[in-house]
Amino acid sequence: MDKVTKSETEWQAQLSPLAFEVTRRHGTERAGTHEDFPKVPGTYHCVCCDAPLFDQDTKFESYCGWPSFTAPKESGPVGYTEDMRYNMRRTEVHCTRCDAHLGHVFPDGPPPTGLRYCINGVALRFVPDS
Repeated sequence: MDKVTKSETEWQAQLSPLAFEVTRRHGTERAGTHEDFPKVPGTYHCVCCDAPLFDQDTKFESYCGWPSFTAPKESGPVGYTEDMRYNMRRTEVHCTRCDAHLGHVFPDGPPPTGLRYCINGVALRFVPDS
């Protein structure tokens, strides 16, 4: 996949104000406010560049208030950065295709990975399988 680069003005024109704040400025949506995604087979794509990031079959209910996944798509452009904001050490998850902030990954998830990708719902667009 080719890298997607846009100006701040172009991102603002494309995204909702909340999606812009979360994906381009490393914000976080309030817990429990994301769209209630359907529970049918499909793929979660980056709201900025449409890259496929997570499969529905890796989604689970973590009761944290944000969509949670056990792993990204094997070929998904998901990258990691150490995040020291708010006096915490966390691992940020971002889309490597467009550099969108997605959320964070924590080592408290279920098997098989033991990971919980805690992702802002506003950073995702669900595409059902056809």
